[in-house]
Amino acid sequence: MATSGPKHAGERSNSSSSSSNATRAVSAAPVHVLFVGAGAVGCFYASRLHHPTNNVLTSLTARSNYKAIASSGVSLKTRSFGDYTFHPHAVFPSVSSAATSTSHESSDRRASEPSSSSSPPADGWDYVIVTTKALPDRTDDAAMIAPLVSPRTCIVLIQNGVGVEGPYRERFPRNPIVSAVTIVSAEQISQGVIRQNRWTRISLGPYTRGLDASKTSDHDELGARGHECMERLAHWWTELGAIRDVETHTELELQTIRWHKLCINAAFNSTAVLSGGRGNADQLTDSELRAHVAAVMAEIWDAAPAVLGAPFPDTLATPERIIRSNERNAGAKPSMLLDWEAGRPMELEVILGNPVRIARKAGVEMPRLQKDTKFGPKRASKTGIIEGDELEIF
Repeated sequence: MATSGPKHAGERSNSSSSSSNATRAVSAAPVHVLFVGAGAVGCFYASRLHHPTNNVLTSLTARSNYKAIASSGVSLKTRSFGDYTFHPHAVFPSVSSAATSTSHESSDRRASEPSSSSSPPADGWDYVIVTTKALPDRTDDAAMIAPLVSPRTCIVLIQNGVGVEGPYRERFPRNPIVSAVTIVSAEQISQGVIRQNRWTRISLGPYTRGLDASKTSDHDELGARGHECMERLAHWWTELGAIRDVETHTELELQTIRWHKLCINAAFNSTAVLSGGRGNADQLTDSELRAHVAAVMAEIWDAAPAVLGAPFPDTLATPERIIRSNERNAGAKPSMLLDWEAGRPMELEVILGNPVRIARKAGVEMPRLQKDTKFGPKRASKTGIIEGDELEIF
């Protein structure tokens, strides 16, 4: 049985159910979709977007779990769809191996990587869906996917935080971009084995200029192409992939949803690390941590009118409702906590740093969120006392 998570913006948009006949029909030519990132979220949504009988062919790039997925596919243990195995159309050990480019640089990189029996589509990728961690202070993901992008490619960003789309728009000014926000609790419990604990919601919106979208026509070519790509994705995930809570939105609505999700990411993720390793539900059993989580949410809520031009709409889940929902998500750990425990880089910039800077530009200070941006990025003790150098992002 499918479960619903904390609501973003009301019920599922009618626009995803009113797609054109061309969207609903089996494609005359194969549609090639590539997911960049084979973590829990990427594998889960890729598995619901692979429909060979409808000529929608979904492939993956994988790194540490490449051998497991290439040999056995992705094993999914889900609350919403039961247990099943997803066999991607193709699996690549790197971005360069999935690129159609034959440049010397690509050839040199391929020579040092695990061999792949798969070949990228000769005409290029129709959709490149990025599900990697957004770490703009460490990597340039827009540059990383450049070998995959042709004039026909739609770029889809399933990443946390705010301000993630800017670098892609700057590098690819003429490609349609679809921005996506998910509410899903999923984890990779072993190489190539994914467990979905709760929720499936994904919200989609075209991206042209983000919070400045009101300054341009809603009917320009780039926006129209992005809208068409969004509708196709919504159809494939909903009608073919059976995800019940796929939502389509305008550009500004989707940016509002991105900011609303900070009430989860900025509040729970950073607190999980600051508290020395406590998951969302566990945090809420402690009165001090619960008060801190609620205060971070309130700070984001209060900044919304200045940043977005209007308060969060009444259809969005309130902080109180988000807290109640997370009380039921016992045992699950937020992604930032998993990264901290594994010693991996954390999404500090897009979840904490960018919101503070964007709000300040709009004339609003976020002191509690700013304080959280300064916690140690490498280690915190199990007592919650931060060890190591502070991260100063300003």
